[in-house]
Amino acid sequence: MQMLLAIAAGGAAGSVSRHLLSGVIMRTMGTGFPYGTFVVNVMGSLIMGFLITMFAHKLQVTQELRGFLAVGFLGSFTTFSAFSLETVMLVQRGDWGSAGLYAFSSVMLGVTGLFAGIWLGRILI
Repeated sequence: MQMLLAIAAGGAAGSVSRHLLSGVIMRTMGTGFPYGTFVVNVMGSLIMGFLITMFAHKLQVTQELRGFLAVGFLGSFTTFSAFSLETVMLVQRGDWGSAGLYAFSSVMLGVTGLFAGIWLGRILI
């Protein structure tokens, strides 16, 4: 139960942080390109890489704090960080084929799924 509460609290903090940071970036850089999402995704991946390295080699933290930061905060700050971590884990295991397939298909099917959802939504309206 403690882990679920930690993840939920991290999720709330991460999603609010994403909203606020994306807004600042869009107001600063404009809305002609999705700079807010782009910066948040790259930043989240950078932070995820740093945290998992620190957790593995340097910092002794509780499972709840790991859940709060990695699953909750970064998971809601950007799911791209989890996607990036999973891709890197496949590469580090030497499974380049699965890593490439996962990365390519996740992006392509994610975008295709969004288009399909828009199409379905327009049909049902």
